Amino acid sequence: MSEEPRLALLASITDKAQEAATEMREAHDFVPLEEAEAVVVLGGDGFMLQTLHHMLDSDRVIPAYGMNLGTVGFLMNKRKSSRSIVERVTRAKHVTVNPLLMQAVTNAGEECGFYAINEVSLLRETRQSAKLEVTVNGKVRIAELTCDGVLVATPAGSTAYNLSANGPILPLGSDLLALTPISPFRPRRWRGAILPDTSTISFRVLEAVKRPVAVVADQKEVRDVSEVSVEISRKRSLSLLFDRGHSLDERIVTEQFQV
Repeated sequence: MSEEPRLALLASITDKAQEAATEMREAHDFVPLEEAEAVVVLGGDGFMLQTLHHMLDSDRVIPAYGMNLGTVGFLMNKRKSSRSIVERVTRAKHVTVNPLLMQAVTNAGEECGFYAINEVSLLRETRQSAKLEVTVNGKVRIAELTCDGVLVATPAGSTAYNLSANGPILPLGSDLLALTPISPFRPRRWRGAILPDTSTISFRVLEAVKRPVAVVADQKEVRDVSEVSVEISRKRSLSLLFDRGHSLDERIVTEQFQV
């Protein structure tokens, strides 16, 4: 990246984000996204995920610097600073994130695949519990998991849905994945697993017609699935930019001491 990088600006549709975007455009000349070396993202975590997925889908990935104008802002930086946006982006720390690749087969035999930055979740579609066979690297680990669902989370996503399902928080750079059940009934004592991020985790839906299951890769859903596999994509990577002292790895450590 050059000393004064060419920056694009994207803002969510909220009034706060649009007002901030107007102020920033008055202070800096931004370029179109296709000409930029980095993108400034105004909004919350959901809008940042949307932006990152857009880059994955378009095959043009550039570093993303988020400014929090949402609720939690776990993937974002604080909005206010005495430094200019160019200085903040130039001084920012890069954090590389590899997404999950989810591949699914439906009951009708259709195949599809999506990326997930936070987690891939399998969820029951009806009032009946789901029954799943869980396989890791080709070996069946649980022959029948009866539950509301199960998820696979990256370190970046471990403080999101995974944490609310009582899953572990994973530090960045740990090279781990969290496999976390959602309201498990059988095996009653199973509370999940922490796996190397070289693992391929597969699920087979038992009684798939009677007990239909949907799979969700971040915000993209596929219903009535029969088989799902999840693994880290080594061919794709994303770069998030964080102010020094406020990086994502520090937030993940801090989150573990919240009471």
